[in-house]
Amino acid sequence: MKKNELVKYWLDSSDNDFSTMNHLFEKKDYHWSLFIGHLVVEKLLKAYYVQSISNHPPRIHNLLRLAEKSNLLLSEKQKDFLTTVTAFNLRARYDDYKMEFYKTCTQEFTKEWIDEIKGFRKWIKNELLKS
Repeated sequence: MKKNELVKYWLDSSDNDFSTMNHLFEKKDYHWSLFIGHLVVEKLLKAYYVQSISNHPPRIHNLLRLAEKSNLLLSEKQKDFLTTVTAFNLRARYDDYKMEFYKTCTQEFTKEWIDEIKGFRKWIKNELLKS
């Protein structure tokens, strides 16, 4: 695929996951909603990586490392955000974390983080337009 096709692939895949994240939130499946939220951000970062660095993004799930490899300039708040959202991937996936995370994911907690994901999504899409 050409670079622009790969970027579109990652953006479209992220948009599909964004819809799923919102659907899971509406159905009160909060911990899985945040797990999918991680994928939304990961795929946007991979789109940025493809656009900025190479057609082959690294096969990693650590969002901060992915952003750093993309040479994406981040604020400290954004770095903290990426570190926290990366933890959603682990906590929703592995049984030893899952029950604790399930209890943490109240409607209010999840809504707050979904709003943060939406804000980051809007920001990085604007960064993609600049590149």
